[in-house]
Amino acid sequence: MMSTRPRPVTRRYFLQAAGQTAAAIGASQDLSGAAPASIAAEAPLPPVAAFGKVFQPLKLDFRQSAEVTAEAGLNGVDCAVRPGGEIAPQQAAEQMPRYAEALARYKLRMLLLSTGIQGVDSPHAHEILAAGKQLGIRYYRLGFWLHRPGEPAEKLLGEIRARLKELAAMNRDLGMCALVQNHSPWNSNGKGPVGGDLNELHGLVKDFDPREIAVAFDLGHAIIVHQDEWRVQYEKLAPHIRVVYVKDVQRPSRFVPFGQGEFGRSGFFPMLARTNYCAPLSMHMEYEWAPKGQQTRAGLVAALKANRRVLRQWWKGA
Repeated sequence: MMSTRPRPVTRRYFLQAAGQTAAAIGASQDLSGAAPASIAAEAPLPPVAAFGKVFQPLKLDFRQSAEVTAEAGLNGVDCAVRPGGEIAPQQAAEQMPRYAEALARYKLRMLLLSTGIQGVDSPHAHEILAAGKQLGIRYYRLGFWLHRPGEPAEKLLGEIRARLKELAAMNRDLGMCALVQNHSPWNSNGKGPVGGDLNELHGLVKDFDPREIAVAFDLGHAIIVHQDEWRVQYEKLAPHIRVVYVKDVQRPSRFVPFGQGEFGRSGFFPMLARTNYCAPLSMHMEYEWAPKGQQTRAGLVAALKANRRVLRQWWKGA
């Protein structure tokens, strides 16, 4: 069993390590080129981040979240810095470094951010991104825009493009990249976040430099929205994809423990491996990993470990 005994770490060491690791992770992000099959087959598993939303039901503090992540054999976290998240936006400047230092004691990192940012004028956007840059974080997910009933989609898309253009300029200065995630509808009326349809998402991001505005690709949601046609949409979107979210899904729209759904037989990881993908994979557990009222720290570690084992098998099979 992996030891979770903290190792002494100085702030100077922590900041140096954060910058060096970020440079390594960001060194190869272009998904438009294909590697020879032999190289793809030998590619190591990219860093795996636990999406921090999974820690919140247990009310884990930063140290406890770091311990669970280490025990599960993961490489770090995708930290939710948003209203109702692990860190409230107004507390980002103070708490993000604290969380990162707790992770560094186990040689882990804050690998990604999930935010509610929708523009340069979003509350506390500058504080969040400045703290992220200081910690060597390259990618942050934007908040969602919802389609408006009775309003032409193109009007809303035009408004979003204008906001993304301003964000792109800020990201260029910071050396960071904003991610738009594809997400299936949240309810039965079929309306949901902008970009859930991959064709719509492509139209939204296609004119932006993917070093500044890019896509967080979620195969689970792509299968829900596009069924077997997701591959055609993915190929068009691939040059804009910079981060991948991993969750397993059973049709029509049920998320399940890794290995019980369609992800493993989708052929997606072989496609991804051929692109020299090495950014973090964000592990999302959007299912009930234990019955309500019976969720424990040990149970969470076991669920994370099990998912990681399956994820590694998927990747090796690529």
